[in-house]
Amino acid sequence: MSAPAALADLLTSRIRDVADHPKPGVVFKDITPLLADPEAFTALVDAFAAFAAEHGATKVVGLEARGFILGAPVAVRAGLGFVPVRKAGKLPGATLAQSYDLEYGSAEVEIHAEDLTSDDRVLVVDDVLATGGTAEAALHLIRRTGARVAGLAVLMELGFLPGRERIAAALDGAPYQALLTV
Repeated sequence: MSAPAALADLLTSRIRDVADHPKPGVVFKDITPLLADPEAFTALVDAFAAFAAEHGATKVVGLEARGFILGAPVAVRAGLGFVPVRKAGKLPGATLAQSYDLEYGSAEVEIHAEDLTSDDRVLVVDDVLATGGTAEAALHLIRRTGARVAGLAVLMELGFLPGRERIAAALDGAPYQALLTV
């Protein structure tokens, strides 16, 4: 599901392309102008909060790091709790960890298992779906806690990368929303 045209136009107009960042040949999608604009940021949060309500979410999980910036206000707007999925070694106490493959190596994310229960339906929020590795790992982590996945919502999907295909099995029929595809 993508955003209605007016919302898509507003969001797109507030995302800046930065050429050759972080390395030559890459066009970085900078969302800081969107975050600085209260109209655009509110519209984004409202869209994700509506998606959470539509799919019966009871918690929002944000993926490090920009998923925290987007997910926390979505949780507040929707009247839900917020749970971070962090890079390995960043959360204190007992965690569940999930490794995933990157283009050149691997990474690991963690969650506090006690922050979710079998009664929870979790909406995962992030800024970009690129290759899908972090989202896929988070979806697996959520299910390992006993919670159910209510859906995955991202601001933008990089349509030229295989992220959607990679997350399909991990979503296991749960809905997916990318407000923009670039």
